[in-house]
Amino acid sequence: MGSWFSRRDFLPAGLKAGQIELDGNRIRVHARSLDASAACPRCGAVSRHVHSKFWRRPADLPAHGREVELVLLVRRFRCRAVGCPTKIFSERFPPDVTRPHARRTSRLQELVRHIGIALGGRPAQALAGRLLLPVSKDTFLRSVRAKTEGAVADPRVVGIDDWAWRKGQRYGTLICDLERRKVIDLLPDREPATVEAWLRARPGIEVVARDRNGGYGGATARALPDAVQVADRWHLLENASAAFLAAVQRNMPAIRKAIGVATLDPRLLTAAERLQFEGFQRRQQTNHMVRRVADEGVPIKRIVRLTGLSRGLVRQITSGEREDVFRIRESSLTAWLPRLEREWSGGCRNGAELWRRLRDDGFQGSLRVVGEWATRLRRAEQAVPSGTRKSPPARTIARLLTMGRDHLTRADAIQVARIEAALPALATARELTYRFTDMVRNARENALAAWLDEAEDSMLSSFARGLRSDQAAVAAALREPWSNGQTGGQINRLKTLKRQMYGRANIDLLKARLVAAS
Repeated sequence: MGSWFSRRDFLPAGLKAGQIELDGNRIRVHARSLDASAACPRCGAVSRHVHSKFWRRPADLPAHGREVELVLLVRRFRCRAVGCPTKIFSERFPPDVTRPHARRTSRLQELVRHIGIALGGRPAQALAGRLLLPVSKDTFLRSVRAKTEGAVADPRVVGIDDWAWRKGQRYGTLICDLERRKVIDLLPDREPATVEAWLRARPGIEVVARDRNGGYGGATARALPDAVQVADRWHLLENASAAFLAAVQRNMPAIRKAIGVATLDPRLLTAAERLQFEGFQRRQQTNHMVRRVADEGVPIKRIVRLTGLSRGLVRQITSGEREDVFRIRESSLTAWLPRLEREWSGGCRNGAELWRRLRDDGFQGSLRVVGEWATRLRRAEQAVPSGTRKSPPARTIARLLTMGRDHLTRADAIQVARIEAALPALATARELTYRFTDMVRNARENALAAWLDEAEDSMLSSFARGLRSDQAAVAAALREPWSNGQTGGQINRLKTLKRQMYGRANIDLLKARLVAAS
């Protein structure tokens, strides 16, 4: 059974309600403080001598589909303390009622702040209009910025990674407390000097998780020489896969010869593939010119000046990474290719039926993507003279080489066997990639030194030399429980906030929303 309550229960604690008015779509509640005295804000002396009164009208939480306005009776008191320069002062309400000069009650202001943290400016204003909160977008953003966080303990384990203001042009740095699972700070750039200054101001940090970017590693070593640096395990695995793919790309001419593809029949290509093939033929002229100059001993810097090409492109050409005819992008179908190949080998050759089977298992792509894949595969299986079919792209060959033999079709298994027989060094690189992946996933630090010795004489030598230069951090990644994955998740949250504000937010607003939501 319900109990009776007074009008005071609807108001913040410390107020007494008087008259209640209904003015159109607004409820106006007259209230005053329950205290008969007030303390001087300067000297703290308590006074009961009322000088005068005035009214304040802060907005409160809406009720019954109407806006609510408090009409607070504020008294001015005389300060009787000897020597106090304040002669007359206004009474202060408790902080949970409202603050001096505030236009909203504290409970309404807290709601405004939380909506601003969740939505930003314009979206929060649109929602506030439906909630009967007359608050502008600028006020929402000011509320997010103005909230001061309490003091927190110095972090012990941090993760550092960069994030893009604008991809490829401007970057910042995000620092995350891995123990408390929250963002600590955002830095406006990713310069080593900025990170070094931030770390020097916090000597209590014991562990720093980072990627293999040399800038962060050098800044940490200079600022905190005794701290343990931990390389990110996900980046280690990703770098190993990229190193093996680069080895496959460098050996594409030999791989084509091994699988019996000496020439290419343009009549077998789709329109999109024909455009890629024509682009490959144009690239070959540039490739031959750069390789010929490099063979004469000309350094890369001079080749860049002579040809006008970028330094990265010249490096790709000289290392043999531009020999792939059909360069493919990752698509929504990439993760489902093994399943598609099994269905195709099982006799399902209809693109619509393949798409329906994938959709039942959670595939989000369109029918067109699956249909084009089926069309390409059907054309590839047409009977053509030996040595004129299309060679698979380097990414597909790398995937076939790293897949388990039980998941390959008979035709793919034959191709893999031919490649391994013709290029035993590539098979060795594949085995080294397997072992490195197993070493990272099972945290076998004692196997790292032996693996580096073997890999430095293989096709993964460049990758192994990079690990050797950062061996302490890599070994710590196999030993310590910390990793930088959590920092990457915080960066994804930061990207979401940045897109909500159309990329126009300043770093102080991004930091305020990100830290408050952590």
